[in-house]
Amino acid sequence: MRKLLLPAVAVLLLAACQSKPKTELSTDPTALTMPDSALTYEFTNSGTFDGEVNGKKTALYVLKNDKLQVAITNFGARIVSLIVPDKAGRPTDVATGFASLADYQKAGEPFYGPVVGRVGNRIANGKFTLDGKTYQTELNNNGHTLHGGPTGYHNQVWDAKQVDDKTLELTYTAKDGEGGFPGNLTTKVVYSLTDNGLKIDYTATTDKPTPNNPTSHGFFNLNGEGSGTINNHVLQIDADRYSPVDKGLIPQ
Repeated sequence: MRKLLLPAVAVLLLAACQSKPKTELSTDPTALTMPDSALTYEFTNSGTFDGEVNGKKTALYVLKNDKLQVAITNFGARIVSLIVPDKAGRPTDVATGFASLADYQKAGEPFYGPVVGRVGNRIANGKFTLDGKTYQTELNNNGHTLHGGPTGYHNQVWDAKQVDDKTLELTYTAKDGEGGFPGNLTTKVVYSLTDNGLKIDYTATTDKPTPNNPTSHGFFNLNGEGSGTINNHVLQIDADRYSPVDKGLIPQ
């Protein structure tokens, strides 16, 4: 068995979400003391994430401390909501998305908040060669494979274990040949709240060589989910190099 340890890396994607905000939040900064605060999800008790996909049960899990609160569903291991204090100390839901399992299933954009894989980003023409053998993966993006293809992690129900109020473990095993990829690959994702952040750890085990590059695909609006444009956001990336892409967004 090969065990692959991956660094805790989260891809932060800024996006405006025009849907109705998922939560009604207090604007009182003192309400950041949880759980006895106004920071309560409208959908936590409504069961809008209780369902079944591909014969497996789905649910919503809430992690919280005295500053932060995050809601995660095991459908796609996706971040549904992330409440943090803004620069003025007001609790703000910065993760864009939807208020129910059904909304995620019918959304035109399938990558609101999930873990994506086996391979995040694109595989040109859905083909790669490993140990002298060429593999054809499922196509879902202009003749390419994007984020694991249509049967990628974002469309799977993960096994969930809530360790405590601040920690959630999610596990999924992709079978040999699933999506066109080789090897039985078990991936464990651990979400945990620190004093002032959300940490995501990935561990994977495979029984044969296989590509493996999962990541978190969250969409964020730092003004607050449902607040409109992100064109006033400024993003600085401390990098010496970058990969140019062609018109199909394939690295050159």
